[in-house]
Amino acid sequence: MKAQDVYLTIPENNIFNRTEFTSVPTRVMTNANRTNWDYGFFLIGPVAPTFTSLSGPNFTHTSSSFSLPGSTLLWQLESMGGQLPSTGISGFLPGFQSFSTSALKWFEPPTTSLGGGFSRGNINFIFKIPAAQFAANTYRAGNYSMDITQNYNDFTPRNFKTILVIPSFTRWVTTSLTKYIEVSSLNDYRNTGTRVFSLDNAEIAHTVDFNFWAKAASTNVQFTSSKGVSGTRSIASIKLGSSGSALTTKALSANFQNFSPANFSVAAGNRNSFSPELYVSSEDFKNNFFEAGTYTFELNFNAASTDNSINSFQNTAVQLKVIPRSEITIPSSGRNVNFNFNTAAHYTDGQSQMIANQIVLSNNESFELYVKSDENYFKKGGLQTNINSNILQIGLDGSSVDFPLSKTPQKILINGAPVLDRGLGVRYTIPASGAQSLVGKENTTYSINVYYSFTAI
Repeated sequence: MKAQDVYLTIPENNIFNRTEFTSVPTRVMTNANRTNWDYGFFLIGPVAPTFTSLSGPNFTHTSSSFSLPGSTLLWQLESMGGQLPSTGISGFLPGFQSFSTSALKWFEPPTTSLGGGFSRGNINFIFKIPAAQFAANTYRAGNYSMDITQNYNDFTPRNFKTILVIPSFTRWVTTSLTKYIEVSSLNDYRNTGTRVFSLDNAEIAHTVDFNFWAKAASTNVQFTSSKGVSGTRSIASIKLGSSGSALTTKALSANFQNFSPANFSVAAGNRNSFSPELYVSSEDFKNNFFEAGTYTFELNFNAASTDNSINSFQNTAVQLKVIPRSEITIPSSGRNVNFNFNTAAHYTDGQSQMIANQIVLSNNESFELYVKSDENYFKKGGLQTNINSNILQIGLDGSSVDFPLSKTPQKILINGAPVLDRGLGVRYTIPASGAQSLVGKENTTYSINVYYSFTAI
């Protein structure tokens, strides 16, 4: 490092926000003796002061082969000895320009020496990097250098380096601190494919290559049922990956894991973006996340430099809400139950039928199952008769208890656990006493409607 070299430290925020960088007035040269420009014969025809790049058109990274175009940096004279030189009638101050391998005037003196000169002291410049340059170029951490020469012997130094100092950082652009996922259909649990939940876009600004590390804050997913009962599920049933190939898919754990199949390299604009996703197999989704309620867990992310010296953390709270849903389905083949009374034994002994899997139940809450009739009496041709509904008794396969049918709901299943597409066999019985009450009734068809319903508990 030489004292006369020009060091311009570019703030992290300008790179992160892609906003224009403007330096403070910066000393580039000093002038201890002169007060006027060089002129030709008869003090006419000035020699304009110039800058020329000796190292080519680009700024070169001092520890790698990377470079930045010379156009990335603009400069303009700010003062000589504390004020701008006199322009006289014909002189002028050029606008902002960038270094070139051709000589560029940084001030246009008046045509004659009578137009005025300048003060002794520091020769200061203002430097700029336009916002568009931050968006278009790749600024890697470290120093970018360009060798410059100038043409006035009395200005020192004659040769110097202009060095852009780029800080090392990784920093999250997106701040998705919460992710809400809602499941409102039982069909989500009938699908056989892996469930995919997007965590939305992740964007990280950086000047160093980094890896994407992630973990869960706990080994368990916290669960609160729709009735306020707490529980847990293993976080290992959830995997983290991404849309595309940006991340390797792995099961979550409470320990940080590197999900990057390769380093995220510094790219143009100094940003990398990808779309993290959560994956749950159809079986794990059905077995672990079926019950209605709220499942919550926290994800911890870290964009860490490849040497782990720089870290940028972000946490995302994930909430999966499963809405209470229930279904009772009776297949078309089981919607009619017929009793034929055409022998003496039918009237003396009664009859019973077991309809296998007549009811298909789905309920993601604990529940009770009820049965009732639409009326308290059988009908004939749409008209009420005096045959009481309670001659028909209903019970479930696996239970020895039968319940007389009435218009008042009867609880036929208690403490039912959450279930998906569970088939229940139903037993319909007209016992001997009920069958004997039919003796003497008109030989015709009598019917009654049977209804099944849930109540969540």
